[in-house]
Amino acid sequence: MGNLPKHRVTLERPFFSCGIDYAGPVLIKCNKGRGTKSTKGYIALFVCLATKAVHIEAVGDLTTDSFIAALRRFSARRGAPRHIYSDNGTNFVGACRKLDDIRNLWLSLPTNEYISYYLSKSSIDWHFIPPSSTHFNGIWESGIRSVKFHLKRVLGETILTFEELTTLLTQIEGLLNSRPLSYVNLSDIECISTLTPSHFLTDDALISVPEELLSASNHRNRWELLQNIKLGFWKKWSSDFLSSLQPRKKWQVAQPNLKEDDIVLIKGGSPWYMANGSSSSSASRQRRTGSSCNCENSSIYKRPVHKLCKLSIHPN
Repeated sequence: MGNLPKHRVTLERPFFSCGIDYAGPVLIKCNKGRGTKSTKGYIALFVCLATKAVHIEAVGDLTTDSFIAALRRFSARRGAPRHIYSDNGTNFVGACRKLDDIRNLWLSLPTNEYISYYLSKSSIDWHFIPPSSTHFNGIWESGIRSVKFHLKRVLGETILTFEELTTLLTQIEGLLNSRPLSYVNLSDIECISTLTPSHFLTDDALISVPEELLSASNHRNRWELLQNIKLGFWKKWSSDFLSSLQPRKKWQVAQPNLKEDDIVLIKGGSPWYMANGSSSSSASRQRRTGSSCNCENSSIYKRPVHKLCKLSIHPN
């Protein structure tokens, strides 16, 4: 079994690295009242790869402009992400190209080296998963499933307005961010019994009632207390939550990597094409995750390694 990606096990601020996916369509009413028209809307889900915190946005359509607007709202409230992972949807590819054009335009302006360095470091790195490899985006697919579960239970066949849908999605977001990640030993952190994604966002569970401060205390001491509590959250995240992500129950024997010019069969099509590998992508130096293959019909396919069957023959 391969190791977890780097951004799943690195101590980062929430939503520094995130995955994005869409759900829907959802019927939305233009306004309240009888005889009103309805249109299709969609749900954009942002999932933090480190803490599993979610951020949900309602969008009007699947265009690139609508997604960029949702990304701007997300960045204004959660902070701009540094790494984004997604599938190869046209709206995501178009947004990546637009952001690259804006970055290149700023870098081409006559500025000093410090500004150019800052813009190059603050830009978003977009990572696309290989085609036909839905298992690569399991963390945000599970988030989509959870959103649909709560939405269907509450909504049913009711058609909401855009404002009502936004309110409902925000409440679902609060529920998902209050789900337990792991249990905490009370001797380590006395203020909580379960660690949730909301502890990394607001230092408290979102669905809990805030406690009244009974005695006046020094603000500096209070700030230091909050910093120590937050440090305790990250320590428990490192010791308990990360170890629960990777139970190694099978694939104990390592298999050789695919190499260039290996003859393979591409699974999933009709017929299965024979091809030779031309280049590979990897999550680390040890494990290959995807490959570009030159097929016998002169086409080039990008596929994950689990859909490539290596043949015990060598090219002439």
